[in-house]
Amino acid sequence: MNRETEKENIEGGRIIVLGARVHNLKNIDVVIPRNKLTVITGMSGSGKSSLAFDTIFAEGQRRYIETFSAYARHFLGNMERPDVDKITGLSPVISIEQKTTNRNPRSTVGTTTEVYDFFRLLYARAGEAYSYLTGEKMVKYTEEKVLQLILDEYEGEKIYLLAPVVRNRKGHYKELFEQLRKKGYLNVRVDGEIKEIYHGMKLDRYKMHSVEVVIDKLKVARTDERRLKESLKVAMKQGDGLIMILDGEVGEVRHYSRRLMDPETGLSYSEPAPHNFSFNSPQGACPKCKGLGQVNILDMEKIVPDPSLSIYHGGIAALGKYRNALIFWQIEALCEKHGVTIKTPIKDIPEDAIDEIMNGTDERLQIKNEAIGGTNYFLSYEGVAKYIMMQQDSDASATAQKWAGQFIKMNTCPECKGQRLNKEALHYRIAGKNIAELAAMDISELYAWLQGIDDQLDTKQKQIAVEILKEIRSRLSFLLDVGLDYLSLSRASATLSGGESQRIRLATQIGSQLVNVLYILDEPSIGLHQRDNVRLINSLKQLRDTGNSVVVVEHDKDMMLSADYVVDMGPMAGRKGGEVVFEGTPEQMLKVDTLTSEFLNGKREIAIPAERRKGNGKQIVLKGASGNNLQNVDVTFPLGTLICVTGVSGSGKSTLINHTLQPILSQHFYRSLEDPLPYRSIEGIEHVDKIVNVDQSPIGRSPRSNPATYTGVFSDIRNLFVELPESKVRGYKPGRFSFNVSGGRCETCKGNGYKTIEMNFLPDVLAPCEECHGKRYNRETLEVRFRGKSIADVLDMTINMAVEFFENVPHILSKIKVLQDVGLGYIKLGQPSTTLSGGESQRVKLATELAKKDTGKTLYVLDEPTTGLHFEDIRVLLGVLDRLVEKGNTIIVIEHNLDVIKSADYLIDMGPEGGRRGGQLLFAGTPEELVKSGVGFTAGFLKEELRESITN
Repeated sequence: MNRETEKENIEGGRIIVLGARVHNLKNIDVVIPRNKLTVITGMSGSGKSSLAFDTIFAEGQRRYIETFSAYARHFLGNMERPDVDKITGLSPVISIEQKTTNRNPRSTVGTTTEVYDFFRLLYARAGEAYSYLTGEKMVKYTEEKVLQLILDEYEGEKIYLLAPVVRNRKGHYKELFEQLRKKGYLNVRVDGEIKEIYHGMKLDRYKMHSVEVVIDKLKVARTDERRLKESLKVAMKQGDGLIMILDGEVGEVRHYSRRLMDPETGLSYSEPAPHNFSFNSPQGACPKCKGLGQVNILDMEKIVPDPSLSIYHGGIAALGKYRNALIFWQIEALCEKHGVTIKTPIKDIPEDAIDEIMNGTDERLQIKNEAIGGTNYFLSYEGVAKYIMMQQDSDASATAQKWAGQFIKMNTCPECKGQRLNKEALHYRIAGKNIAELAAMDISELYAWLQGIDDQLDTKQKQIAVEILKEIRSRLSFLLDVGLDYLSLSRASATLSGGESQRIRLATQIGSQLVNVLYILDEPSIGLHQRDNVRLINSLKQLRDTGNSVVVVEHDKDMMLSADYVVDMGPMAGRKGGEVVFEGTPEQMLKVDTLTSEFLNGKREIAIPAERRKGNGKQIVLKGASGNNLQNVDVTFPLGTLICVTGVSGSGKSTLINHTLQPILSQHFYRSLEDPLPYRSIEGIEHVDKIVNVDQSPIGRSPRSNPATYTGVFSDIRNLFVELPESKVRGYKPGRFSFNVSGGRCETCKGNGYKTIEMNFLPDVLAPCEECHGKRYNRETLEVRFRGKSIADVLDMTINMAVEFFENVPHILSKIKVLQDVGLGYIKLGQPSTTLSGGESQRVKLATELAKKDTGKTLYVLDEPTTGLHFEDIRVLLGVLDRLVEKGNTIIVIEHNLDVIKSADYLIDMGPEGGRRGGQLLFAGTPEELVKSGVGFTAGFLKEELRESITN
């Protein structure tokens, strides 16, 4: 490639992609302007992500890795070069995708955005320490100050100068005394009593002791200041910065320290450093929960589900019914000690006996049992709880861990009350608040608190904090700009939705103030209410105005119209896509006729249903839901309708549906282990007979998984091949037609269809298997044909072709037809699941559910099903959902997309805001009633949408 043209493109402001052929792209050429906001749009599966991520981003990353030495690349693994002729004008690329939500329980919003790191620095340098014993402010003296205080307070008095060496610890300390004797010290103060050190001196090793060395005893006088200063220096060294003065007359002790110290009790803290405020560091984490804020505790209701049963009859679920085993003999001996038997109902056994059965006893139990001979055994007993907890250890088997898991529940740590830090860290304050209290505030509340903080700091604190506070404020303002004001810094990353985690990383990137970078974002508007969309678009424009190029893969109407440049992929999806049908400005786009532009300029639209379904008259009523930010909400779900739950981000939609209603029903139908969040009561469960959650997670993580295996139609196809005369003659079984087990598959590539050839210092090359040429099966298996096609040919068919091919095989046709109905006619039966987009995976799941025999009493839960879907895809999806509801089922959809909201039969609007200012039920009823009521933010946007649909 000519260096000059590369330079011209960068200066002339264009990224030029020539001959891109990744996945379904058909040798396309695209020009994207630099330092502009560009939207790539098109149907799901039309090649948007293939262009943005698998071509442009992959090439940018590959070029970056190429700059490393061969030695470094050896560890990183090499990036495969995308199938493209040439890309010019590329700057460093950063991609912000949705898929990478961090599941680590230690990761929080604060640590991801690095705001918490600045707070740690602030508290380490400007925090004020308070004693956790007395609540007094800690003090810190220099040696000169201590000398002055002693001269002032003890002049003319007889004192002992002591250096503490042991504080409240068990041990005999024989070696310590010997060491001190050899250093020439004569006396020590042990547990408040001064003793002379003698050879072989030791203490009771099982008792707690405090030991101080007597450094000097003297009468304080200003004339003798030099001696006092020398002794003080030695005492400070021996006592590690801590000394004690014992008044010889009164026997009163005072503490002085170079470190932070509580003058009343002598409690001292080490010099604070940022890691002392980190819950991921042993120096800062709560010792009980190791910085997680939660601990595993035993759930007594699950261990003893029915207290009217005796232990003998299986009252303790973890142990089961009585059998000849040591633990039962030990419990028998325990019961005998308390005057009851193993056959006494558990509710009649005394509390202290139950406590000993669960938690063990130090007392040695006498076991009498004929099974182990007539002799008596004396054994200690550790308790049922210890036994269950041992099965939770990481070295226990997966089965044991699963078994123990059913008796254990997560609870807030009793020591740090969920604040994750140790006592010391929680007693450093700035303006009366500790670091955990700040992390628990909503970001909007925290930002407001920081605006007024300067007046509450003293001069020294202001000098230290000025730069740190400036950085914290700027980073928080970026989080507010992307609509995340309702989150708190202590919120765990694992509980964030894909859209939220993506916007957090977007805010972090805006905060880093990079220039000349190409940012590629994957649908940042997911999970955003229309109200917050404007803020997001402004954030992206801010990123562009700093001097960056921003490319967004997006379906949102507002985002497209606000962009500087639009690339529309199409015309359809899969094999019928992969071409650029339009590139230009949004204004030009409205004048052309592509599928996308027709939805934008109103030629096509998703129609409003002629009438709203009333449902079947039955309903589920959930009362008193109060998990997370829900404020004691009572909700009615009319069955037999399409229900849409709406509201701004953070208003409590997911909490209500995914974490309260769904776990209640899952526990009821499937004995699921996930506990619902708190609620008072639920009525009407009997009107549904199963609950199905259809989300966008991948349908399989390995390339061996495909739509045919996921929907189960592959088993039917294999059985069809087994029934063919040729197979019967050869004695083939279904396993013969599987590419996952040996027998029928090609053994050279183990049924993969390709071989991985390792190239040192170059990316691994995937070459088609020379034996089967990518067909996955051996020659004998491929000789069995149905209507002229082998099993490999069938897997290579698209769904549309397969529907025609199997038109006379009803049980196969029914499953494949549904895939066609949900708009997936373009994907192949054997297409690896790893190459399907989120929207496609979701529709494969929906099709699988649709193909099942339903009872007309199923409740489906979909969380933002329109993610990754084009207007046309949404129209198809709504058709599928309508079919389900027509059969009598109920669908609950959590959604921000107005096309889905206007098509619902019943709306539940949560709000009014996000976080603490949300969690209330604002409105429940039809879309028209919501518009009429004008309550909340959704009503205004919906009114506009309904008006547009009517005028069109």
